[in-house]
Amino acid sequence: MRGMPTSGDLLRLADAVLLPGFEGTTPPDWLRRRLGDGLAGVVLFSRNITGPAQVADLTAELRAENPGALIGTDEETGEVTRLEVATGSSRPGGHALGVVDDVALTEALARDLGDELAAAGITIDFAPSADVNSNPDNPVIGLRAFGADPALVARHTRAFVRGLQSAGVAACAKHFPGHGDTSVDSHHGVPVVSTGGIEDALHPFREAIREGVRAIMTGHLLVPAYDAGLPATLSPKVLTGLLREELGFDGVIVTDGIEMAAVSGRHGIGGASARAIAAGADAVCVGGERAGETTAAEVRDAIAAAVTQGLLPEERLADAARRVRELAAWTTSSGGSGGPGGVAARDGRLGLAAARRAIRVTRRSTAAVLPFAGPAQVIELAPEMNLAIDRRTPWGVGEPLRRLLPGTRVARLTAGQATGAEIERLIGEAAGRPLAIAVRDAHRHRWQTEALRHLLSARPDAVVVEMGLPERSDLGAVHIATYGSAPVCGLAAAEVITGSL
Repeated sequence: MRGMPTSGDLLRLADAVLLPGFEGTTPPDWLRRRLGDGLAGVVLFSRNITGPAQVADLTAELRAENPGALIGTDEETGEVTRLEVATGSSRPGGHALGVVDDVALTEALARDLGDELAAAGITIDFAPSADVNSNPDNPVIGLRAFGADPALVARHTRAFVRGLQSAGVAACAKHFPGHGDTSVDSHHGVPVVSTGGIEDALHPFREAIREGVRAIMTGHLLVPAYDAGLPATLSPKVLTGLLREELGFDGVIVTDGIEMAAVSGRHGIGGASARAIAAGADAVCVGGERAGETTAAEVRDAIAAAVTQGLLPEERLADAARRVRELAAWTTSSGGSGGPGGVAARDGRLGLAAARRAIRVTRRSTAAVLPFAGPAQVIELAPEMNLAIDRRTPWGVGEPLRRLLPGTRVARLTAGQATGAEIERLIGEAAGRPLAIAVRDAHRHRWQTEALRHLLSARPDAVVVEMGLPERSDLGAVHIATYGSAPVCGLAAAEVITGSL
C-alpha cells in the first residue's frame, strides 16, 4: 500500500463504503471475514446465481456475518437479468414497458420483481435505468431505457421506483446524469453527453428524487455542461454540486462498476474509487470484471491511503459510510431482508401480459402470410452484446415457435457466420416452409442489414421479428416489433406468428 501506514479503524471505515463482487455461489472465506469486520455489502452477478433457493441460502450466509450488509444486483428485467440469467427474464425490459405506457402495469411488475428480490434476500436493485435513450445508436442503453421521451421515461421511472420500494427493496436509478444520448460504451471508453440534451437527461432523475428513490448510480460520463475535465463519477461538480445541492438528493450515491475503463483507465481501480468518494459518492461497486480478495483489498487500501495523504477528507468518508448504514437500516426495517422460506413464486403471467401488449405488427403484404400453418424455418441474426448483458442469457423467437409448431428448425448466425454461402444454404433448407427472421438492433449492425437484404431478396414472404429497437418497420411481408429480446417477448411474437395471440 502506498503512502503512510493506516490504522485498522481507517481500513474498516474504507470497507464500510465498498460493495465488491466475488467468484462462486457460496461466500469465500475472505468475504466472510471482511463482512464480519464491517464491509458494507456485496454485489451479486450472474456467476453467483443458479436459482432462487440458492440465492436465498447465499444471502442468508452473507447476512449471518453482517446482518446490516447491503446485498445488491442488476435485475433490470428484460435484457439485463441476474436472477433469471439461465432461462432469460420472465418480464420484458424497460423499453417494452414504455411502449405499452401503462404506469400501473410498470408499478405492478416492479412490485412483483421486488417481492421476488426481497424473498431472495436482495436489498438493493440497481434499477431502473432512468436514461433517456435519445440516441438510437447507443451501444449500451437501448432497450434498457423506457424510451426516448423524457416525460415518458420520468413517469415510468417513478412507477418502477414505487413498485420496487413498496416491496422493501431499495431502487437505484441509473446512470446519472443520463447515459442515453451517447454513442460510446463506458466499459471501454468515456462517453460525452451533449450540452444541448442535459436538461432532458436530468428530468427522470429529478422525478425519481421526488418519488423518494433511495439510491442513484453514477454514470462514467463526461458532462461538459458541468465539468469538461472529469467524468461524472469522479466529479465534485456533478455529484456534489449538481446531484446533492442543485437536485437535493439526500440518499446514497453508488458508483457504476469502478473497474470500467472510463474511470479506471487513467487512475486505476483504487485511485478511481478514492476520487469517487471524494467527489461525493457513498458506495463503490467493484468486481464485475475483476472480482476477488485482491481487488477488494486494493480498493480498500487505496481509499484509506487517500485519507492519510490528504486527498480524501476523513469526514467525507465517514459521511459516506453513514449514508450506507442508513440505507441498510431502511432495507432491514422495510422488510427487504428475505421472505418466508426465502423463495417467492414468480408470476410469469404478468410479464407475459406486458410483453403481449408491447407487440407492434406491420403487415406489408396482401398475401395471407400469417398465421404459419406448419413447421417453419427460423433464422436468428445474433450480434455481440455489451458487457451489461450476460452472453448466456437465452433470447430469440425460434425456441418458443418450435414449441408452438413442432418440427420448426432454428439456425442462429453471428457476424462471422453470416456469409453469402451460408445464407444461400439456409434459403435452400427453408424451401417449402414459412420463414421467420429474428434480428436485434439491425440498424446498428451493417452485417445484419446485409444478411436481411440477401434473405428477403430470395424470400419476400418472410416475417421479420425485430427484437431490438425497430428503426424500420418496412422489412419483410410482416414486420413484428417486440421491443425486447427476453423469452416472454419471443413467446409473444411466436403467438402472433401462429395466430394464438
